[in-house]
Amino acid sequence: MSVLQGKKVLLGITAGIAAYKTAGLVRLFIKSGAEVKVIMTPASKDFITPLTLSTLSKNPVHSTFYDQEDENELWNNHVELGLWADLMIIAPATANTLSKMTNGVCDNLLLATYLSAKCPVYFAPAMDLDMYKHQSTKNSLESLQSFGNIMIPATSGELASGLVGEGRMAEPEDIVKFIEQDIMDKLPLKGKKLLLTAGPTYEAIDPVRFIGNHSSGKMGFEIAKAAANLGAEVFLVSGPSHQKVNHSLIHRIDVTSAQQMYDACHNHYMDVDIAILSAAVADYRPKNVVDKKIKKKDASLVIELEPTQDILKSLGSAKKNQFLVGFALETNDEVSNAKKKIESKNLNLIVLNSLRDKGAGFAGDTNKITIIDSDFNQTEYDLKSKSEVAVDIINEIITRINA
Repeated sequence: MSVLQGKKVLLGITAGIAAYKTAGLVRLFIKSGAEVKVIMTPASKDFITPLTLSTLSKNPVHSTFYDQEDENELWNNHVELGLWADLMIIAPATANTLSKMTNGVCDNLLLATYLSAKCPVYFAPAMDLDMYKHQSTKNSLESLQSFGNIMIPATSGELASGLVGEGRMAEPEDIVKFIEQDIMDKLPLKGKKLLLTAGPTYEAIDPVRFIGNHSSGKMGFEIAKAAANLGAEVFLVSGPSHQKVNHSLIHRIDVTSAQQMYDACHNHYMDVDIAILSAAVADYRPKNVVDKKIKKKDASLVIELEPTQDILKSLGSAKKNQFLVGFALETNDEVSNAKKKIESKNLNLIVLNSLRDKGAGFAGDTNKITIIDSDFNQTEYDLKSKSEVAVDIINEIITRINA
């Protein structure tokens, strides 16, 4: 999955021959999972039609502040467009537009939106050789970067004039790769490795029966996605779960039993920076597993159980520099029990759920948590979707590892 998945991309197109490439650029952004809106300068419509771009982006294309043919038409709010975007890219960025951006000239909707944007702004210069080498253009490029804008360098090649040299806009594929890499390099968990457990464990009674619980694994999978979206390489050790995940930074390791989960965690633990154990691991397993299906009888059935190995406690004992996070699902004396786990299992942080809170716990789409750190500082959160809860958990970890 691309880091552009779910991003809101605002594409500004100016009047250069390279504007024809923006059809491909829009398609690549859409393919990456981004939502795209397009703003064109009026003159850029001589090079590519708004119809083409609106069809590809599945959004209306904006070019003017209002529809001059419809006096009742609402104006296109450049402030709203600028605030909507997670990132803005101006491609092609002509010498004319670069100069206007540098000097705050605001004579069209694109420039007004650029000046209103709060998000990162990328620009891909495109012009002929002599224009690109002109000192005024060099000044514009330097000034825009000093403002915090990010330049996607022009390449060398055959230009519209027939000259060969610098000034050719980067190809759409290279623009997307540049933006993806730039985003990745700035993510707060870039370069971090994270071990995560999710779901239940199933402890066999015989070949067809097991002891398990109602955990769906959804909370753990949402944490995996939230961490990977912030640059972490995630080793997701999952018990039996129907949850799906598709992200290039997430390595899924499927297990069934508590022992298998224990082994998988210890295989990776020494190589990770952060470990989050959200799985609902069985505390007990049958002492003797029957190799054939147990036949039903009128007499009662007694199954002797033995404790499973405590994965979280074993990782706490082996901890060196890892940031270790546990989960506590409680039904009574919630905070007191969670604090005891922090101490007994050598945790940096614990995420507390109470089954007494409506909307929290197994199988649902929401959760309500309290996060407690090793100094017993508590942060309570309102009921939220599990995807939002996952972001809260990851942000709490980032705050502490960067402190």
